[in-house]
Amino acid sequence: MRRDKDPDRRDVMKKFTFKGVLDNFRTSVAQQAKPDQEIQETLRPDNFQVKRTFRHGFPFQPTAMAFDPVQRLLAIGSKCGSLRILGQPGVDIHVRHDMDGPPGSAAILHLQFLVNEGALVSATADDVLHLWNFRQKVPQIVQSLKFQKEKITCMHLPLQSKWLYVGTERGNVHVVHIESFVLSGYIINWNKAIEVSRKTHPGSIVHLSDNPLDASKLLIGYESGQIVLWDLRNKTAEVRWQTTELKSIAWHHEGKQFMCSHVDGTLTTWSIKDRTKYLCISQPHAKVNKDGKSEQCKPINKVEWKSSRMGEAYVIFSGGMPYDQAGRTPSITVVHNKTTTVLEMESNVVDFITLSESFYSSEMQEPYAIIALLQNDLVVMDLQTAGFPCLENPYPMDIHESPVTCVSYLADCPADLIPAFYSVGRASATKRQGFSDMDWPISGGTWSAQSCSYSEIILTGHADGSIKFWDGSAGTLQVLYKLKTAKIFEKQRARSMDNEEDPFAIEIISLCPESRKLCVAGASSHVILFTYKKSESNDEVTVLEIPIVYEVPEEGEISPDCQFSGPGSAGSGNRLDMLDLDNKKDTPTLKVRVGAQKKLPGFQAQLVCLTPWNNGEPPSHITALTINSSYGLMAYGNEAGIVIIDVEQKVCLLNVGSPDLYGAQDPYSRVPRSPKKGVASVADILPMNPDRDDRQPRSPSIDQINGVCSPASTCPVSSTGRARPDPPRRSRSQGTRKLHKCLSTASYSEDCGSHFPCPTAPTAQRQQLMVARQYCSFDKLDSSFSRSRSSSMSSLENITSEAIQCLVFADSFAKKSEPTVVMPTLWVGTSLGSVLTILIAPPDSDSRSSQPVVVSLVGVTIFRLKGAILHMSFLDYNGSLIPNAYESWRDDNRDKREKTPTKNQNRMSPTLSDQQNRGDSFNDRQYVVIVSEKQARVVALPSQTCVYRQQLTDSDFVVKAEVISLRESVCLMCYVSNGHLVSYSLPSLRPLIDIDFLPLSELSFQTQSNKGIVDPMLSIWGQQLIVNEDTDQIARTFCFSNRGHGLYLTSPSELQKFTLCTDFCSNLTDLIGELFLPLDMPEPPKESFFKGLFGGGVRTLDREELFGESSGKANKSVAKHIPGNLQEMGARATTATSEISRAHKLMIERGEKLSQLEDRAERMRAEAENFQSSSHDLMLKYKDKKWYQL
Repeated sequence: MRRDKDPDRRDVMKKFTFKGVLDNFRTSVAQQAKPDQEIQETLRPDNFQVKRTFRHGFPFQPTAMAFDPVQRLLAIGSKCGSLRILGQPGVDIHVRHDMDGPPGSAAILHLQFLVNEGALVSATADDVLHLWNFRQKVPQIVQSLKFQKEKITCMHLPLQSKWLYVGTERGNVHVVHIESFVLSGYIINWNKAIEVSRKTHPGSIVHLSDNPLDASKLLIGYESGQIVLWDLRNKTAEVRWQTTELKSIAWHHEGKQFMCSHVDGTLTTWSIKDRTKYLCISQPHAKVNKDGKSEQCKPINKVEWKSSRMGEAYVIFSGGMPYDQAGRTPSITVVHNKTTTVLEMESNVVDFITLSESFYSSEMQEPYAIIALLQNDLVVMDLQTAGFPCLENPYPMDIHESPVTCVSYLADCPADLIPAFYSVGRASATKRQGFSDMDWPISGGTWSAQSCSYSEIILTGHADGSIKFWDGSAGTLQVLYKLKTAKIFEKQRARSMDNEEDPFAIEIISLCPESRKLCVAGASSHVILFTYKKSESNDEVTVLEIPIVYEVPEEGEISPDCQFSGPGSAGSGNRLDMLDLDNKKDTPTLKVRVGAQKKLPGFQAQLVCLTPWNNGEPPSHITALTINSSYGLMAYGNEAGIVIIDVEQKVCLLNVGSPDLYGAQDPYSRVPRSPKKGVASVADILPMNPDRDDRQPRSPSIDQINGVCSPASTCPVSSTGRARPDPPRRSRSQGTRKLHKCLSTASYSEDCGSHFPCPTAPTAQRQQLMVARQYCSFDKLDSSFSRSRSSSMSSLENITSEAIQCLVFADSFAKKSEPTVVMPTLWVGTSLGSVLTILIAPPDSDSRSSQPVVVSLVGVTIFRLKGAILHMSFLDYNGSLIPNAYESWRDDNRDKREKTPTKNQNRMSPTLSDQQNRGDSFNDRQYVVIVSEKQARVVALPSQTCVYRQQLTDSDFVVKAEVISLRESVCLMCYVSNGHLVSYSLPSLRPLIDIDFLPLSELSFQTQSNKGIVDPMLSIWGQQLIVNEDTDQIARTFCFSNRGHGLYLTSPSELQKFTLCTDFCSNLTDLIGELFLPLDMPEPPKESFFKGLFGGGVRTLDREELFGESSGKANKSVAKHIPGNLQEMGARATTATSEISRAHKLMIERGEKLSQLEDRAERMRAEAENFQSSSHDLMLKYKDKKWYQL
């Protein structure tokens, strides 16, 4: 065999093997470097404990209600199985039934308090009875009873009774023993209750109640209208009545009559002695039409009949309004003293309860209030005041007054924020008129406001453009201040029906708590800047119209003069001369009110940035927004590009498309758009408002389009020589986005006057390009490294869009070439996983208001991760979180003399003078934590080397990520699409916890379809995913904050707080109110002498004798007993007690035996002593005698 004698040739051949290629590829990838010094990390897994803490808001989709008249507690059950128990303000406990079955199986259908016993019975849609014990702070299920063959439709528990009546869909009545939670052998079968001559089934049971004066008589109401008065002792039907379809029944307190409400809107009154016909019938809201017939009315769902000593009885019912009256609102009607009062409600009435001074059904009730549970509200009405006015609700149940669109949560915020917001909120709020002065009747439990060492503020953005500021400290929620952003704009004409979105809806909130500067992004792609002022002002709002658009011509169609000349140079750019800004087809964008406007104390609008429509189509939504009061800059971006605003001078500094951020280093091949037939003229691309006052500052991008630039302060951004297509994307009800690129400079000054010649732009026909896409759900999946498919992004892949996802201002070591210089920087994260930087050169503080801020595009990607960038934070060399630079807020009235505001100094590393002396030798002094949907990286600066990395998820994606402070340390918290909460230590990214917390499907009510949009192509892999458009909305309402606190929108009307801190969990019981209080039961009504003499008083019933062991055993197939947690604990405690008792008994028996043994030994000792004495006496007696003397 011939051997190759040339060793170099053999080495070359080895390099071209497949393994060698892979080895070379691995070595070419940047390896994970180690930091210069190890950072001591103090967080451990035992410092974390995930627990839901407080729930605020109105229970979503309520289904049932109950009231304890002694404890004065209200229980509300909902469709999702949640149970809220409310007492006085501050006493608000939330628990939830287990959801083991299909959706809706845990819906609470019925609730019943065990009056003054600290217990509650709930019946759920899966036909299970649950017994709750709330004598402790957190209610728990003691035991349950599952009905296996029949559906529960009704239940009734007599006052101070241990036996619960349960009606079923089959028409049977079962009896349940509350203490043991087992069925009694006593049963009322439907065929025994109805008449023998009846040939049809009476239907399900809709009502059960005992006679107020005779507990042995049970009134049973069937759906078909069959009513039976059942004699419990004799087990026979005493009286039967037949009426129309039945909804509810109410007894008169004397027990001789009862009133029924029916499906046809009628009320009938019956006597227990007359079984033939009703005593009275009425249709309260029916009117006679022209034909002499009564109008058809809606069903009366519930009726209550309450007596009063002051006059006639109260008849209170819900429903019964005519069908043919359009716009008729839901109502509750009160009939008293021959006067009918209709109380209109804002939403459907779920249930109502009449509160009375006496809750004993056998005496005068004296009603004083009505508690009405509506579909979207809880209302209490005063019956003792004319007109029955409402009481002001002390609970924070108006969170959903307008749909919540975004949430911001600030734990451990500056302590002066809460009184500041409260003061302006109280001053601007008008006193609400027309409320009753009655004390709030739901006043049970106790709650003492625990002093919290830190403040918490919650901001909720709403669909109507309002922002509410809430005090969320110490487990409470109180509204502080409401800001209405829609007042800034002119009133819109009636919107078309096809426009589903609210134009003023708040999508992003960015608050600098130290400087009290607030910027918000709205649904119309508008951004508003607010500053906090304690006094009223009257001035004009500055408006900038900034089109974030760009157009990339096809290959070979670009002028050779338009080349990227590098950052910092005054290169050339496109001059879009053909864009006639004054000629526009339509301007559907929002319009700001012109002229000086009166601004109330609080947050006052200073600047509005509008994004005009593009060729008749709306702009894409704002996807990222941030503000830095120290720099005086605000930045925001959307799916097309990024804008930087100088909020001090109120001018635009930068406006570029996403591809222009890369400069000549763009790693992606971007697909050009196909031509569109019948497109509009280029003059329609950037519609402007010609009526706007010329004195207002204009967007520099508009001047730049006309070729106005300043050579002294320009850092131009120009396009590369190759094609760079537009990233089209559909969002919500929008069509395919047509984006156009416009040149912008890096700084702007109003007095600039130099003009630069620019090459002619491509023709209008080639500029009007678009990409038709088959599935809109692909848009962001593709751009985020296809959340479920691709594992890497190749530069050869076709890119259609790149949105700005994350923006962070920071003082950082952004340049490798200048490792000792800390410079202001804007860090930009995109949907393609790229992280880039924009350098900022602010002028001196003395000339800040006159000299421009210079921004420079670096054009170099710092790092690239898989998935869209979600979060970036900065750590110093000790691993401590570096706070954002800020300018402290100052009262203008008090601090007019002090012109220079104070700015904070970042907690940076020690001085770098020693390293500057050593020349090029330096160490990394800063770390940036970068988190994407798939990965996390810790990059050291200024070397820009990755020191730690972590793959967060493979098949799923991260919905929300945040670096938070906990126990004087920092960690990374992530909420993953599989429902898990994951935490990592920093900077090592060591996993700390991974807990299954909240399925993403439970938050799908925020999605467009309420079920999540499914990508049709993903079904090939058998995956069902919610696309980014929906998870972006979920991420806007899911928050992590300092000290391990978190918050998310758990339903359209409720906020759920949770904690990750073990220390807080251990102290949580101190913040929770006490539900149950030991109170004496009011004495029952005393029976008069004559009633007792003639047998007209209340007749008692020994239910134990009827339903106890003498009734026999129930059929085991009817219901199955399920022990609860407390019962198991009780069983274990009983077992332990019995063992202790047995040991104690054995010990006593052993002691008794020892005592007997001791007595026996004492007796033997006494006998021995006696024997010794006798022997001694006998010896002395015969001592001196001889043998012959014996």
